[in-house]
Amino acid sequence: MNIRDLEYLVALSEHKHFRKAAEACYVSQPTLSGQIRKLEDELGVSLLERTSRRVLFTDAGLSLVAQAQKVLLEVKILTELASVQGESMSGPLHIGFIPTVGPYLLPQIIPTLKEAFPDLELFLHEAQTHQLVQQLEEGKLDCIILAAVKESEPFIELPLYDEPMMIVVPETHKWADKKEIDMSLLHGESLLMLEDGHCLRNQALGFCFAAGARDDGRFKATSLETLRNMVAAGSGITLLPQLASPKEHCRDGVCYIAAEHPQPTRLITLAYRPGSPLKARYEKLAEVIKERMPEVFAKHTQA
Repeated sequence: MNIRDLEYLVALSEHKHFRKAAEACYVSQPTLSGQIRKLEDELGVSLLERTSRRVLFTDAGLSLVAQAQKVLLEVKILTELASVQGESMSGPLHIGFIPTVGPYLLPQIIPTLKEAFPDLELFLHEAQTHQLVQQLEEGKLDCIILAAVKESEPFIELPLYDEPMMIVVPETHKWADKKEIDMSLLHGESLLMLEDGHCLRNQALGFCFAAGARDDGRFKATSLETLRNMVAAGSGITLLPQLASPKEHCRDGVCYIAAEHPQPTRLITLAYRPGSPLKARYEKLAEVIKERMPEVFAKHTQA
């Protein structure tokens, strides 16, 4: 048994398909299949049910997968401990982003990060919060940038910025000419929301419910751009993060209005595993992003 065998096993459990698992491990399918069989022979137990066309794990197989994930995470930590990269800001770094942050933040900070840390090789991954949290726990990601939520509490979180949310209405709406709106005006209104799984949905719902507004159950969007287009089509109103809003008050049939009393905001953080040897690296990364944000927000502030 070796580390590579455990990687094959975990990949197979994730992809539930021999060819896809082999591709993820950069080996041929016969190689991966043969190593799994060899692992079974060595352990003296069946890890897979081979009577089906699907990949099904036995109880023993599921138990071994869970333990293999722990072993691989400890190996990653061991590698980090033996590395000086945490201090030198060089080498690979896998960062996860939630979809309501990544497309709007990355273009603003990647050039800055590349200039500040030219020897750092960034690998960027976009997924919903629950997926990022799981990947961070399993060691597949080094750190994640997300809105602070209950699921991220077990990690060390470095605050990056507080992001206001804007009230977004069609250009034909009665509020279209307003530059600011008191949240109490949302009482009795229905707002378009993202589908379940997006943390922004829960955060926006919290502000809406507090103001006496409700979720428009007729439609659930998969992205902020879908929400924006639905508003432009006159299907309703919504809340969008400020970085997803243009500097102009109105653009492409949509008007963006500052909300106040209270101002709805979300805290964006950089999270990493407690005890990680790369703590210094994450702190430097967060510091550069935090310093860049006032200029980023200035670009999105309406005159």
